[in-house]
Amino acid sequence: MSQSIALVTFLVHDYDEAITFFVDALRFTLVEDKPQGGKRWVVVAPRGSTGCALVLAKASTPQQSSHVGDQTGGRVGLFLHTDDFQADYEHMKSRGVQFFETPRNEPYGKVVVFKDLYGNLWDLMQPAN
Repeated sequence: MSQSIALVTFLVHDYDEAITFFVDALRFTLVEDKPQGGKRWVVVAPRGSTGCALVLAKASTPQQSSHVGDQTGGRVGLFLHTDDFQADYEHMKSRGVQFFETPRNEPYGKVVVFKDLYGNLWDLMQPAN
């Protein structure tokens, strides 16, 4: 018997601007974009990933809106692993992604902190072999 986390909800202000950021700046794959009543079911995933994906959920209440960009209380809450750190770092920089430091080498891999279009903090990381 096994379990896995399949999807994580990610609050956004606008579906299309979020899709553009994830697909263009982070090179994610748009997995699904289907109407669902007055909403949309939008799923993005890192390219080549078979693991967890993000459900882009448009904030629909004032409380939800207040958490867009602060889904983890101001700490790094999402970790994007890559097998080509330099290529992804350069691509993201060319698309205007804001980094908070220069890349650094740690015992666990090469890492840099960036923020997404709403201000959530992420680690871009190439794990050590």
